[in-house]
Amino acid sequence: MPNLNPVADTAEHLRQQREIIERDACINVYPYAAITIGQKGEELADLESMADDCISFSDDGHGVQSEEMMRKAMLRAKSLGKIITAHCEDNSLLKGGYIHDGEYAKVHGHRGICSESEWGQIARDLRLAKETGCAYHVCHISTKESVDIIRRAKADGVDVSCETAPHYLLLDDSMLQEDGKWKMNPPIRSAEDRDALIEGILDGTIDCIATDHAPHSAEEKARGLEKSAFGIVGIETAFPLLYTYMVLPGIITMDKLEDLLVYNPRRRFGIPLGNDYSVWNMETEWTITPELDFLSKGRATPFEGWRVSGMNVLTVCGGKAVYTR
Repeated sequence: MPNLNPVADTAEHLRQQREIIERDACINVYPYAAITIGQKGEELADLESMADDCISFSDDGHGVQSEEMMRKAMLRAKSLGKIITAHCEDNSLLKGGYIHDGEYAKVHGHRGICSESEWGQIARDLRLAKETGCAYHVCHISTKESVDIIRRAKADGVDVSCETAPHYLLLDDSMLQEDGKWKMNPPIRSAEDRDALIEGILDGTIDCIATDHAPHSAEEKARGLEKSAFGIVGIETAFPLLYTYMVLPGIITMDKLEDLLVYNPRRRFGIPLGNDYSVWNMETEWTITPELDFLSKGRATPFEGWRVSGMNVLTVCGGKAVYTR
């Protein structure tokens, strides 16, 4: 994602990022370019100059607040054959919230983030996507309304895809604790929302599952629900969690999980499979212990202590072993 310093909002900034990727990365990394300069939503970035070096345009954790700006972006992306990928969030509805505006927030005196802040902007963008013909992808959906709106847009022929994340499928706000590792954006929502997301997985409304990996420092996540940074880590836990709690109980098949995590994202964004694969010992059971098991710089996860099956023992990229356990 382009939330870097500097933001990947010009060809030069994107070139700097690609040079670091080419120098340091042991796996394939496909950058996004920003929709607007500085991800501020005020001025359209030079999308043409970046189109050949990115897989999509996104302002990442910032919703594009202006309808006219999003229309311009979609028209430009359409002419370039690129997807607009959106974090949907209406800032006017946030009102200082930081967890879901549900029962836990009410009981514990927290400021909530309403569901409409997400689904309202999705509805707007889908109207614009239909108008412009732009391919459109929605990041990390979390509400039942979002699922329904996207389902209806697909039936109406809009070129839309979407993703959710493991924490929205396995957790709900009744499980929240007074700890920054439970804070992410969008927030963990109600059990009813979680059930609707699972139904969206089953009927094909939701195309992909993303980790929404955010490796914040321990200090950034040690300030409680109100003041901690948004975001949790997810790369090390996504597959074992979903295999253990969705495949093994028979909610989805292993083939379906592979489509959601691997094949559907590659098809949507035109990423070749190549000679890339990973090997897993599915018999291995382990307890998620970030300090022992994570390679990520971040350690914050609400799944700490969960028992899972499936351990990655080998990752191959471009025919070369890049990780062994």
